[in-house]
Amino acid sequence: MKATIKTQGQQFTVSEGDILIVNRYPNTEAGATVEITDVLAAGEGADYKVGTPRLPGASVSAKVLENKRGDKVIVFKKKKRKGMERKRGHRQELSVIKIESIKA
Repeated sequence: MKATIKTQGQQFTVSEGDILIVNRYPNTEAGATVEITDVLAAGEGADYKVGTPRLPGASVSAKVLENKRGDKVIVFKKKKRKGMERKRGHRQELSVIKIESIKA
């Protein structure tokens, strides 16, 4: 069974056993279970259902495998002929999750 979910501001089409990298879930450790209730569509073939905008009663259970930080992104700003230069770095906080079950 496949499901289209919305989590951490992004949409994903997932099936059981998929591994995703999403923005970090607050206050979770590795091994924690996360319940995602924003299911936009679920099913396969003739059983495919689409929500308006969400499916009532549908949920996806996911397990947090690890919390990590993404690659460093350098933000460099410069204004020519003014002598203004600024260099900053950013690393996004990420969670690696595995989809365990889909209820629709």
